[in-house]
Amino acid sequence: MFEFCINDHKYSHVHFIGIGGISMSGLAEILLTEGYKVSGSDMNNSYIIERLKTLGADIYIGHDKDNINGSDLVVYTDAISKDNEELVTSLQNNIPTVDRATFLGALMKNYENSIAVSGTHGKTTTTSMIATILNRSLLSPTILLGGQLDEIGGNVKLGTKKYLLTEACEYKGNILKYFPTIAIILNMEEEHLDYFHNIDHIVDTFTQYVENIKEDGYLIINTDDYNSKKVIRNTKANIITFGLNNKSDYSAENISFTSEGYPKFMLNIKGESLYPVKLSVMGTHNVYNALASICATHTLGIPINTIIKSIEEYKGTHRRLEMKGIINGIKIVDDYAHHPTEIKASLKALRNSTNNKIWCIFQPHTYTRTKMLLNSFAESFSEADRVIIPDIYAAREKDNGIVHSTHLVEALVKNGIDAKYISSFESIEDYILKNAKKGDTVVTMGAGNVYTIGEALLESSEKEAI
Repeated sequence: MFEFCINDHKYSHVHFIGIGGISMSGLAEILLTEGYKVSGSDMNNSYIIERLKTLGADIYIGHDKDNINGSDLVVYTDAISKDNEELVTSLQNNIPTVDRATFLGALMKNYENSIAVSGTHGKTTTTSMIATILNRSLLSPTILLGGQLDEIGGNVKLGTKKYLLTEACEYKGNILKYFPTIAIILNMEEEHLDYFHNIDHIVDTFTQYVENIKEDGYLIINTDDYNSKKVIRNTKANIITFGLNNKSDYSAENISFTSEGYPKFMLNIKGESLYPVKLSVMGTHNVYNALASICATHTLGIPINTIIKSIEEYKGTHRRLEMKGIINGIKIVDDYAHHPTEIKASLKALRNSTNNKIWCIFQPHTYTRTKMLLNSFAESFSEADRVIIPDIYAAREKDNGIVHSTHLVEALVKNGIDAKYISSFESIEDYILKNAKKGDTVVTMGAGNVYTIGEALLESSEKEAI
C-alpha cells in the first residue's frame, strides 16, 4: 500500500499530471506550502495554474515525457489517458506513480481528523458549508474543495494537521482509497455509468467504503435515501443520521420558502431541541446539505449557535445557482447541475424564486451519461418554460455517434417541454437576446463550458446592479 508521510520528504519532488484540475491543484498547493518541489503539466493555462506558478510550482503547458525529469513521485488525474507519455515514462522508469485518489487517501492519514464528503450530488456545496462553519470556528482546518468559495479565497485553505476537510468522489471506486474519521454520505443514485454497471454497483461501492471507517469514527448518512440501510449495516463506526424525516438524529421540520426562494425550517436535534434556521441559498436540496453540515460540525464540538449563524450566512460557491448579473431586466444565473436529479432540484429552487419565465440552457455532459440517462433527463425540465440544448460536452470521451443533443430535444418535446437544439453558443446568445423578456430568468446549466454563454450575454449589454 502506498504511504505518504508529509513530514519526512521522502518524495522531495512531486510531479502532477493534470495539475490544473480543481483537486490536483489543491494537493499541489499543500505540498508547496510544506516545502516540496512541485512540478506539473496540463493541456491549458488557467487562473489556477497561474496561482500555482506564483507559489513556486514549475508548470508545463502540454504533456511531454521530459516534464517528469527529476521527479521522485508522479501523481496523475483520472482525466488523462493510459497512453499519456508522462505516465508511460514514469512507469517505465520505475518512478513511484499513483493516481490522485490514492495520493489523497495517503495524505488524509497525516491528519488527526479527516472529514470526507461523498455522494452523487451536493458534495461541493456541503463541503463548502462545512468549510464556512469551520473557518469561523477556532479549529483551523485544511480544506480541499471541488469549487471556488469566497469564504476561503478559492478552492484550498491550509491549516493545521489536526483537521482535513475534503470531497470524496465515488468515480472509479475512488472512495475505497479513503480512510476518513468522519465520512458523510449525502445520497446514492445512478451516475458515472461509464464506470459503474448500475445502481447496485454504486451502492456496493459505498457499502465497502464504510468498512474503512474505524470503530471510533463516524458515518453521517442521509436516511431518506432508500439505499442507506444497506450501507449502515456494513459499518462498525458510530452512526449519525439526517433527513427530513423526524426519526433522523438531525431533521428539518416545517420547511417554507422566502420570496427569494430561500428555505426556512426548524432544526430538530434528536427530538430534544428545536432551532430556527433560514438559509441564504435556494432549494430543498440545500436543506439536506445544511443538515449534513450541521451534523458534521456539531459532532466536532462546535456550538450549535455558531453553526447556525455560519450556515445562515453561507452564500454559496461559484457555479451553484450563482447569480451572475442582470441585463435588460433579465436575471442571468449559472449552475453546475449535470445529472437529472440535480437539474430537477435546481430548477425547482429557481421556480420558488420567480413567477416569470425560466429559460434553461442545458449542456449535456459526456455521451455516456446522456445516453444512459436520456429518459431521466427528459423528465427533469418540467419547471423550465423554455429549454435550449447545445452540443454535448465530450469531456474525457470521444464522440462515437451513440447519442446527439437532438435525441434529448426530441425526448423533451415528447414530454411536452418547449425545447430547441441550437448548436453554437453565439446563436444561443442571439436567440436569448431576441426572445427573453424583462423579469425572465436565464440559467446556464452543466459541468462543461456553458457558463460562458451567460458571461457573453452580460458583456453584450450594460450589466445592471444585482
